[in-house]
Amino acid sequence: MKKNQILIIDDNCILREDITTILNKQEDMHVVAALGNVNNILLRAKQTKPQVILMNVNMQGFKESSIVESIKKNIPEVKVIEMGLVPSQSDIVGFIETGVSGFILKDATVKEYLGTLRSVTKGEKVLPPSLTGSLFSHVAELALKKGKGKMINAVRMTKRELEIIALIADGQSNKEIARQLIIATHTVKSHVHNIMEKLALHTRLQIAKFTYEENL
Repeated sequence: MKKNQILIIDDNCILREDITTILNKQEDMHVVAALGNVNNILLRAKQTKPQVILMNVNMQGFKESSIVESIKKNIPEVKVIEMGLVPSQSDIVGFIETGVSGFILKDATVKEYLGTLRSVTKGEKVLPPSLTGSLFSHVAELALKKGKGKMINAVRMTKRELEIIALIADGQSNKEIARQLIIATHTVKSHVHNIMEKLALHTRLQIAKFTYEENL
């Protein structure tokens, strides 16, 4: 079986060695180099010819945007996966704009690491489910700013979510909404959380204000 060549960049020696050991045990993967910094990264990448570069974005003095842009400009066929702590919405968008193919959270399981690497080598773009909400909200905001319709048309809301938005605007509590819709209170809380994620809102008051502004 042909192995996917992977180059790792992480200033944490223990983590770097652990990842290398895990990946080298896979039949379809081989770590061509494991570096502690980004010095001469272009030269090392050209020498080792990896399909994927897996790099830690939390390294001291690391400016991922310029480095990734340089890699993609000089070695466009190489795919880049960044790993680190939970990034902000703007960081997620920045990663994608610079050409990153995937992101792995620092607390990811081995299965998630391997799944992301294999998907990226096949040409897929991979973002952890916990980060897709922020990206979705950013896209929705851009659509609204560009005049492509109301926010409610820029995001995909379910019928139940629309019902709950209207009831929140009427001032009803989660318990009251649950009784009216004949569903569990924890289910209402879950819907409210999803609504806030999709619309990039943080409070019930903002949801009510949003309803008024959108004439729902």
